[in-house]
Amino acid sequence: MKLIQISVFLENKKGRLFEVCSLLGKEKINIRALSVAESEEFGILRMVVNNPAKAVAVLKKKGFVANLTDIVAVEVEDKPGGLASILGVFSKNNINVEYMYGFVEKFSQKAILVFRFDDADKAIRVLARNKISIIGKKDIGNL
Repeated sequence: MKLIQISVFLENKKGRLFEVCSLLGKEKINIRALSVAESEEFGILRMVVNNPAKAVAVLKKKGFVANLTDIVAVEVEDKPGGLASILGVFSKNNINVEYMYGFVEKFSQKAILVFRFDDADKAIRVLARNKISIIGKKDIGNL
């Protein structure tokens, strides 16, 4: 199952990240995971939120450049080698990871990794064949 991620392009200047997070908070949009990649001039904020369509609409209305991207989130054993075992499955099945980020759940001994693939549908099929737990929209909402 694919999830939706929001990507927001931000000028690399003081207060821009605060503006986005404040705006989403005022709109009761909950950030479940995030990653920031930056350069000297701009950054890309990637987020998994409880209401991606509303989040993008709110951000665009305030002048932010934001879009939606399909991602896949999987459960991984939170132990040394856990990530390597998942990456090995992708490598053996010729699936390219474009980027990823992760976070640890508080209610279990698992971590969640968020992946962007060049072919998400193929990755989902491979994950299912290898009995790797895929996180759905309901699961993200319950974190």
